[in-house]
Amino acid sequence: MINIGEYNTLTILRETDPGLFLADEDDNEVLLPNRYVPEDFKIWDKIEVFVYLDNDERLVAVTDKPYIKRGDFALLRCNAVTQMGAFLDWGMVKELFCPFKEQAFKMKKGGWYLVHCYLDEKTERLVASSKTNRFLDNKELTVEQFEEVDLIVSHPSEIGMNVIVNKKHLGLIYNDNIFQDISIGDRLKGVVKKIRPGNKLDISLGQVGYRNIEPNAELIMKELEDNSGYLNLSDKSDPEEIKRVLQMSKKSFKKAVGSLYKQKLIKIEPDGIHLL
Repeated sequence: MINIGEYNTLTILRETDPGLFLADEDDNEVLLPNRYVPEDFKIWDKIEVFVYLDNDERLVAVTDKPYIKRGDFALLRCNAVTQMGAFLDWGMVKELFCPFKEQAFKMKKGGWYLVHCYLDEKTERLVASSKTNRFLDNKELTVEQFEEVDLIVSHPSEIGMNVIVNKKHLGLIYNDNIFQDISIGDRLKGVVKKIRPGNKLDISLGQVGYRNIEPNAELIMKELEDNSGYLNLSDKSDPEEIKRVLQMSKKSFKKAVGSLYKQKLIKIEPDGIHLL
């Protein structure tokens, strides 16, 4: 089966005036126009191509790499707005269409928008939608607490920044857990900090899952996140103060801080510990 909006590895069947005809294992054919034909090729060679409908609504294969493919999310620029909708630059000759009904906010020429790409079953055209939340589902989670996840920054809220988790779920990074500049469309690594009732995901930024950190280090990380990334403690702090704040001995504290420092999760300053 030749999949529209995705990369397909197909076999070169024959050479014609318009280009090469390619086929899948079920003998479905598609044209690779001359402009995309490689300099060196042989009949029966395998070639990876992207397949979509061209300006004449014909199935076509190309060797261009789009900025987004079917089922994915990406930040795209709006090239034009017409009476039908918006047309987005996705790195292909034919622009990606986003109808008005799929626009969370009315798009404007020159603006950048986070969109999801999907296949319209009626027209078999690839279509964009900036209503990204409707393509996410938290009913059945595929992630667990403390698991490292891939994030795409979605849109801000009053209490933080919404993020797309593993291209499947909606998560939230609270404002007091954001210690770097992030923008819509950014792709980051994060950790599932907490799963709240209703399968709501609290996310923290970082590339190291808590399961890879010793228990005392994990406790310090949580305490840092709950205090805007800062703890007024150091190896010179009184043991009783460390015990009061963290419920651990000074020896355990120093060992845990050393572990976090080696993993470049914190920095140690004269005034205390800061989360990176």
